[in-house]
Amino acid sequence: MFLSKIFVEDKGRNNAYNIHKKIWTLFPDQPDADRTFLFRVEMQQLGVGYELLMQSQYAPIAAGRMKILGQKQFQTKFNTGQRLRFRLRSNPIKTIKDSSKGSVTKNGKSFTRTVRVPLIHEEEQQEWLARKFQGAATLENLIIQPEQALYFRKAKEQRSGKIQPVVFEGVLEVADIEKFQTIFESGVGPAKAFGCGLLSLAAT
Repeated sequence: MFLSKIFVEDKGRNNAYNIHKKIWTLFPDQPDADRTFLFRVEMQQLGVGYELLMQSQYAPIAAGRMKILGQKQFQTKFNTGQRLRFRLRSNPIKTIKDSSKGSVTKNGKSFTRTVRVPLIHEEEQQEWLARKFQGAATLENLIIQPEQALYFRKAKEQRSGKIQPVVFEGVLEVADIEKFQTIFESGVGPAKAFGCGLLSLAAT
């Protein structure tokens, strides 16, 4: 796998979805259906651009107004009982039924449409993260920091919205190597197209 630090020049309006679209150009041979990268915006300056940290299966190739500031290839080797410091920007949500959205029919059955709503209470956020790591790792300590909402617009679908990310930092202990490896590679939670889900690890 590859860990890269990338600068993206962007003088336009702040649209979180545009970041994801730009990043795809770093992988010209990879179709959208096979996304093999996770990223997290580390610094952003409106009207200038932003720096992001990216974890990817393939090495990104600089394109257009994007520069690769640093890059290293690495292999992971986790051990049962291993303690690791972690940092994660994620989008804790729950799915609820919303009758105002109407219904959808699947296999001849009608279902009330569902919507995702953010978890805003710290206790709920902690429980959400513990569920995501269930069977793979246990949380030893945790600090939760809320962040500003991210707004996006998908012009093709004529749809706009927002997500409410938070940053989790703390220490975890690996319980199951294979399950934890899967989480590390695939990311944690939804909104990966908006820079959520990348699990950064370091030795304690």
